[in-house]
Amino acid sequence: MTIEPPAPGEPRRPHGPRDPGDAWVVAPTGERYWGRFGAAGLLAVDAQRGVLLQHRVSWSHFGDTWALPGGARHEGESACDGALREAAEEAGVPDAAVQPRVLSVFDLGYWSYTTVVGDVVQPFEPVISDPESRELAWVPVAEVIGYPLHPGFAASWEALRGLVDVRPAVIVDVANVMGSVPDGWWNDRPAAASRLIARVVELAQHGVPASALELPEHTWYPEWTAVVEGQARSVADVDGVDVVRAQASGDDAIVVAAEQAVARGRLVTIVTSDRGLAERATDAGAAVRGARWLLDLLPAS
Repeated sequence: MTIEPPAPGEPRRPHGPRDPGDAWVVAPTGERYWGRFGAAGLLAVDAQRGVLLQHRVSWSHFGDTWALPGGARHEGESACDGALREAAEEAGVPDAAVQPRVLSVFDLGYWSYTTVVGDVVQPFEPVISDPESRELAWVPVAEVIGYPLHPGFAASWEALRGLVDVRPAVIVDVANVMGSVPDGWWNDRPAAASRLIARVVELAQHGVPASALELPEHTWYPEWTAVVEGQARSVADVDGVDVVRAQASGDDAIVVAAEQAVARGRLVTIVTSDRGLAERATDAGAAVRGARWLLDLLPAS
């Protein structure tokens, strides 16, 4: 749990042992930033209710303002893990209730703040679970600007607002990508497909650079779909990637998946080097990347 010191002149509130990250970083110009190893916060987006905001207690830094659940990162802790941990500690956000979509980083060189924009995949009610929150509320996106916001959050809100509706999705033509590497996949197609999907899972966990998706400059976590056909349909389901088993034509299943994703407002990229499928994918409103695009992004096998 991260608890910022009180504002100047306010009494110090009791708290437990401090983490080494719970310390101020002083800028060359004298400004202070909380979090020796940087800080992170969660912008949880609920499609029906808006975004989750925290009304900060009066004795905190910039008290009585609204901002995101968040705080100082621990040493060696990723920004994503830090944001989710802080959200659990400050707002009772359950494990696995929010799926990260994009990381937006404000980096001063000597200190950074990472906003994790994530989608609520398991609806929940926030709970005030530490002394830092006066109130927690789901706020419609259009109404956020009307609240008295923490200065840092206010400065970043316009940019963050532009990310709320950007939802990338990648659909992988597993047979085509698998077939582009002559590694003996034809001897055991299910095993080869499983290996490829396992690497996609690892990529999904680490995120994709903005340049690869031609999106605003952040680290993105798209929705991943792997379409398998024929013998490869026996592959097991995995966490982090939706495995679609084509009952007939794999190309047809990919086009259907793309059309459905586009209808849900996703920015769809289909990974295939098949020219015929690429044309159909474009007609369905998706972008197309060749197999090499994905293979260059995947971690080493």
